[in-house]
Amino acid sequence: MSEKLLEVKNLVKYFPSGKQVVKAVDDVSFDIYRGETLGLVGESGCGKSTTGRLTIRLLEPTSGSLLFNGQEISNLREKQLRVLRQKMQIIFQDPFSSLDPRKTIGNTIMRPLTVHNLVPRHERFEKVLSLMERVGLDPSWVNKFPHELDGGRRQRVGIARALAVNPEYIVCDEPVSALDVSIQAQVLNLLQDLQEEMGLTYLFISHDLSVVKHLSNRIAVMYLGVMVELAPADEIFEQPLHPYTQALLSAIPIPSIDHKVDRIYLEGDVPSPKNPPTGCRFHTRCRFCKEKCKQEVPELKEYAPGHWCACHFV
Repeated sequence: MSEKLLEVKNLVKYFPSGKQVVKAVDDVSFDIYRGETLGLVGESGCGKSTTGRLTIRLLEPTSGSLLFNGQEISNLREKQLRVLRQKMQIIFQDPFSSLDPRKTIGNTIMRPLTVHNLVPRHERFEKVLSLMERVGLDPSWVNKFPHELDGGRRQRVGIARALAVNPEYIVCDEPVSALDVSIQAQVLNLLQDLQEEMGLTYLFISHDLSVVKHLSNRIAVMYLGVMVELAPADEIFEQPLHPYTQALLSAIPIPSIDHKVDRIYLEGDVPSPKNPPTGCRFHTRCRFCKEKCKQEVPELKEYAPGHWCACHFV
């Protein structure tokens, strides 16, 4: 395994909500190695996007430690953060709302170059055209506005903008969920090509396990703000240990009438993060729930090399 690029330790993020707090991320720990893609999956509202934004300090953590290239970044101030922004970027889920409708495509991609003063002024336009070509955009569209492009092309603009500062680490926050299936494949292949070419490291966030499998070296599964399983991608699909992971995998459609999977149906709704269950947070929907699950919080343990799970009865 290569060196660690990002180390997340006991990360916590609470949001105040009236007299209560929303426990969006609650004591999450994981590492991301240089050059790999870590897939982060789970149902909507489980804290995936919040975790991703915390790792690049778009949100301030309530507590916990974030080490990037061995440097603690959770307490950096604004001026220090600006320098760090060159090394970490994000691709947002909605390619339309993440682009300024008043700015042309060229101005959008040029903005990071201007802010960080990475390229001499007279070379910036050529750099923008080069980035557009690299992500599959026609350079003649440089003066078009976001509303003149379709979703796939708008997302390529977002990717070009992220690449402008030559980052090491990119958070891909459900970057293909708003796109047509045919366009999804094109964007996923582009991300893979860019990773190989530039040595990029991804945190790929998605609720679609089949998409995550296509791109990820390892997969982490979150439920209601906590990490429940982390393992190499192939191992997650071949031998899932946590009941929640097993249920997610059983819901993946398989295009074969001969191959049938026993669908695991989860009863009830996801509890509120304002008042999560005691003990194991999944116990209210788990078919294997026992009294211990209701009382004690399971520890994330390594049951096989690189395969971690938080369950009392693996």
